Amino acid sequence: MKTNLFSFLSLLISFFAFAQEDYDCQTELSLYAESAKVKNYEEALENYNNLLAHCEDFSMVTYQYGKIMFKALIKAEADETKQLALAKRFIANEKARLKFFKSRSDKGDILPGIAQMMNDHNIGEEKEQFMIFDEAWTEDQENFTNPKSIYTYFLQMVNLLDQGEVNLQEVFEKYDEIQAHLEELENQQAIVAKPLIEKQDKQEKLTSTQSRKLKNAELRLKNYDVIRNSVDKVIGSRADCENLIPIFEKDYEENKNNIDWINNAADRLFKKECTDTDFFVQVVAQQHQLEPSAKSALYLGQLSFDKKEVNQAMKYFKESAELEENQADKAKVLYKIANTYKDMGSFSNARTYYKKALQNQPSLGIAYLKIAEMYAKSANDCGTDTFNKQAVYWLAAEYASKAGRVSPKLKSNAQQAVKSYSARAPKKSDVFQKNYTGGEKISFNSCWINESVLVPNL
Repeated sequence: MKTNLFSFLSLLISFFAFAQEDYDCQTELSLYAESAKVKNYEEALENYNNLLAHCEDFSMVTYQYGKIMFKALIKAEADETKQLALAKRFIANEKARLKFFKSRSDKGDILPGIAQMMNDHNIGEEKEQFMIFDEAWTEDQENFTNPKSIYTYFLQMVNLLDQGEVNLQEVFEKYDEIQAHLEELENQQAIVAKPLIEKQDKQEKLTSTQSRKLKNAELRLKNYDVIRNSVDKVIGSRADCENLIPIFEKDYEENKNNIDWINNAADRLFKKECTDTDFFVQVVAQQHQLEPSAKSALYLGQLSFDKKEVNQAMKYFKESAELEENQADKAKVLYKIANTYKDMGSFSNARTYYKKALQNQPSLGIAYLKIAEMYAKSANDCGTDTFNKQAVYWLAAEYASKAGRVSPKLKSNAQQAVKSYSARAPKKSDVFQKNYTGGEKISFNSCWINESVLVPNL
């Protein structure tokens, strides 16, 4: 009797093992993919369930479409209980992908998606969500690019600060990391957008693919700018001079020969514009004594500038720009030099440094706006007649327009500038009287501008 029962169970196990091996995973996957592509998620979900039951490690496509499917189902579902169930399935989908296809999955993309879904639907404790975000940030920051998740991650860290789980210095460090990361992401999108914007400025038509790339790049630039401002608001008054200085003063004597500590203190105080304090002067002097660097030269330049010693300040600023290896930080110093030249009325030198700043940080739209302003101020000094002088405003408007496109936070100011410059440019009747047609080039070689502009189609 026992022998017969054992034989029956062995046969049953062998049958199910054979059935699993014999399951047509490829056909099921094809049916699933076709349904998912046309957003027929009712049928796709049935195929998905079959794939999980029989072919969970067969193809990463199962989980790629699963991510899209569950997001769509959650969005379409009004019932909160059902939304929660779908959210948990989304999380399980992403975890399964990491389990079976770890080497082909970016933690910086998948883990924030899990943590954000948990946050959106109140799944788990906030600290648990934060730890998932933090793992993604620590191990794969490059692919941690979702604006909403970046914001949630920082917001949760500030919440943990208020709960005594982390200290203020850790929050400041994370703030710097996030701002630098957002800056890099903005630059990546500005690099994509810049040649396409320039092509439009030359009145060349973009292909549908190029138009889509430009639209996506400009949208991402806008989103990153929104998140940057939101992160600033979250840290709020915690990062002002009144709070910062006592923190650093308390530990100064113990750390005054620790160059890393001194660098951090000087950098923090400079970024928050706490430069008009005796403590900042003390820290910078110590920094330059311990280890002269791009940063210490910058801070000494600022101190000289504050004392109206402009020539000495420019010497330090240029030294800082030459020594600085970080492109974003180099751009900031070059921009400061450009502004100083502009204030001195040396527009040609100012433009040179604004353009150098843009080479290092393509998303620095304010540099375009400054160049536009200088061109507008120089209109009467350029051109051989009234028409050509007024045509300078077309060039000014062109630069102002670029500012708003690579830096969305400037969009409103840029649009106002474009409107103002365009109003002072030649009218359609002026173009007609000159026998010009759209697309003809007008050069400004009689003044420092030494550029050209195309007559627009009015």
